[in-house]
Amino acid sequence: MQYSYLLVDDGGLNAESLLRFEDFPEYFCVGIAVNKDEAVNKILELKPQLVFLEINPKGKSDLSLAVITELYRYINVLPAFIVLADTQKFAYDAIKLGVFDYLHKPVSQNDLRKCLFRFIKQSPVEFYHAVDRSTELQPVLAQSENEKVTAEIQKSDVDIQICIKSYGDYQFIALKDVVYLKADNNTTDFYLQNGKKLTAYKTLKHYENNLPSFFYRIHNSYIVNSSYVSRINTGKLICYLDNNEISVSFSKTFKDNIDTIIRQIAPEYL
Repeated sequence: MQYSYLLVDDGGLNAESLLRFEDFPEYFCVGIAVNKDEAVNKILELKPQLVFLEINPKGKSDLSLAVITELYRYINVLPAFIVLADTQKFAYDAIKLGVFDYLHKPVSQNDLRKCLFRFIKQSPVEFYHAVDRSTELQPVLAQSENEKVTAEIQKSDVDIQICIKSYGDYQFIALKDVVYLKADNNTTDFYLQNGKKLTAYKTLKHYENNLPSFFYRIHNSYIVNSSYVSRINTGKLICYLDNNEISVSFSKTFKDNIDTIIRQIAPEYL
């Protein structure tokens, strides 16, 4: 399987020289961007699965983590971002924005290898699909661009399932149907969009570490699917789901995750 990536740097093409992909033939570069506008446009056009974003505070360009927040104005699901920087000063903000990894320059081959293997293992959920290196991105046939994006998102969601095991009973559910998860001692209850509840004999912490990036822990007892978030009341510390049919509490401990959800849905209000 092939994985596409885009290089975004400060204008000096430093990112290309920092990363050596000769040991990873399954990864191929679809383009290079040298400023924020070009980065946003190329990501929307080329749909890379990975974006390597080099941030140089002394650079002359306008590149920063603002590339990520700008993209949320146009799409709900972003490619996996890997930040390259020679300082840790951007790490906290990068984590809040949900970047896949943060690599310190100069990037060692071992660090790059671990990052790329982890990307393959986790198989991030996104409509940025892998394409064969020898082909161009396929044109839209009898569809508008919006229809194409919607179809790809729906296809990805359908393909992603989780297995809930209870003794010898294996139940397979699509993650897109999970509204939220609730901790119950050492088990976890899955609440589905159709009103059903399934119990898994694993802790909420286990699922926090293994669910895709559109799930957020907002309380010691709750993980929510951000696709179902319909309202957030920061005064009452309540998150509403599924067209306000469900309300769950969030705690100040996980306020950063709440801010990330708001930033994804309506970045202009933060």
